[in-house]
Amino acid sequence: MAEGQRAERAGPARLLRQSEHSRQASFLELFFDLAFIVAFTLLSARMVGDLSWFNLGQTLILLAAVWWVWVATAWSTDWYDPNQPLIRGLVLGVMFVGLVQAAAIPQAYGQHGLVFAGAYALIHLGRAALLLPALRGHPIQQRSRLVAVWFGLSAIPWVVGAVLTGAARQILWLVAILLDYVIASLGWPVPWLGRLRPAQLRVVGEHLSERYQQIFIVALGEIILVTGLTYAREGMGLVRTVALAVVFVNAGLMLWMYFVPVSRRLGGAIERNQPRGAVYAAYFHALMIAGAVLTAVGGELMIVNPLGDAPASWSMAVLGGAVLFLAGRSLMGLLVYAHPIWRTSTALGLLLASSPGLVRLPPLVVGLVTAAALLSVVLVYVFLPGRQSRAARQRRQDREARPEQEGQDREDQEPG
Repeated sequence: MAEGQRAERAGPARLLRQSEHSRQASFLELFFDLAFIVAFTLLSARMVGDLSWFNLGQTLILLAAVWWVWVATAWSTDWYDPNQPLIRGLVLGVMFVGLVQAAAIPQAYGQHGLVFAGAYALIHLGRAALLLPALRGHPIQQRSRLVAVWFGLSAIPWVVGAVLTGAARQILWLVAILLDYVIASLGWPVPWLGRLRPAQLRVVGEHLSERYQQIFIVALGEIILVTGLTYAREGMGLVRTVALAVVFVNAGLMLWMYFVPVSRRLGGAIERNQPRGAVYAAYFHALMIAGAVLTAVGGELMIVNPLGDAPASWSMAVLGGAVLFLAGRSLMGLLVYAHPIWRTSTALGLLLASSPGLVRLPPLVVGLVTAAALLSVVLVYVFLPGRQSRAARQRRQDREARPEQEGQDREDQEPG
């Protein structure tokens, strides 16, 4: 039987991630994430120069496309063995083309539109071009085939939009990215070719949750990078130092709120909600990543003009970063615990309710308010821990008495 298993894995099955493979992210996946520092930084720089609603909408489409490149690659390394030469080459190829795509961001709606759209289409269709022949004869080839069909369809508005100008490009690209996002939640069904079974869309929750953690840290790193460079450029006065400290505190509070306690349970939530749990986690992280990018924008503007007269859009950027993060964090908590999380939801509601008055204040004052809102959530977690059932507490005590027992209590409410 062992020889039969080795023979089976010598074919297309050798590319698949096996149950005995490590669930930790590989060094190649960590290296891959570095390319997104460039993309996030250029996206924030694109917004700093123009905070109009039209430009924000355009930038959101670009961010959604960049994020979907990361998501599709993270799923690929979850479904396939990243130690296989073909998969390594695929990841490195996506990383390089992704760098080209990122470099096109400043002029994506200008002279480099075809570069951005072409890179996006090349990444997704190139992945299929490599995997389909390699998986020939294996049932899992159907998964790559159906996914490739939909990416091929969305490539049409991407490329056509790239050769058009003005609002037509934005509309077609919006249609294309919405198609990619929505069809993923449906499992990429194709008429006459069938749809994928839930088992074919299963992911390794522990591995994928770790990948989400790593890219979120990269996004927070972009906040530190942008604000640090701005602080060095604008001068190290007292007020600007306070502004830098406020941005740093906001980033640190986002980090704490992400990792404690929801992120450590995300893997189990993805496993319980297969196959759509991974898709929903991608959607919710898109909001938090957008919040981090907008926080970098607001942080740069806060350091440039902390207390002086500034457009309301500057303060709105500072506020918007926290709002988007809290929205994504609340939804991720809902995915993990299957009920609304009042801590983050309350802070989000208060910021939204007070936003008409806040945007009239200087950026630094708004930054202090958002820091206070995030800090209040953290303090509530620390001093008002969530209630747990008697059975849940007993199981927790049993685990502490038997540390070798793995797993965690799915009935626990959100801890403090």
